[in-house]
Amino acid sequence: MTEADRLERLLLERSVQRGEFTLSSGLKSSYYLDCRPTTMSAEGLALVGRLGLAAIRHAGWRPDAIGGLTMGADPVAYAVAVASWGNPPPIDAFSVRKEAKEHGTKRQVEGNFRSGFRVVVVEDVITTGGSALRAIEALREAGAEILGVLAVVDREQGGKSCIEKEVESVVSLTTASRLGLAAAS
Repeated sequence: MTEADRLERLLLERSVQRGEFTLSSGLKSSYYLDCRPTTMSAEGLALVGRLGLAAIRHAGWRPDAIGGLTMGADPVAYAVAVASWGNPPPIDAFSVRKEAKEHGTKRQVEGNFRSGFRVVVVEDVITTGGSALRAIEALREAGAEILGVLAVVDREQGGKSCIEKEVESVVSLTTASRLGLAAAS
């Protein structure tokens, strides 16, 4: 079994729930996909880190850092950062808050980020693309150069094409169809 197969098995075991759900986008769905039980597991972190790093390198991206909207993107970004440590060049991680803090540094982007950094934006699940687009907007305002978006799962509901209006490339580790989930529901 390949690492991609193992990740898909883990997602199906830990992250997919069947029933009637309203997604954050407002869309109705017969399944809910919460990647965190997978991406926060020991095996999931290892798999996502290695597969995410391989996808970034295959895309030809050479980012300074990786991250996205907290909290779904956080474990993915951290896993890729750890995987890159023994496989140079290293990629540091950051998190994008939903809103800038009202105190302290008042930053919206936290962690290893500076204006001018080339970054990969992470999304755990792409549905409409809204979370990735919010992260992209915040990062551009902070002076980032966006190389592309890395997603764990693309639900194949139009979000990828919305994101591609803002960035050149979106890469996903798997899709709803590869998981055997109904893409349109």
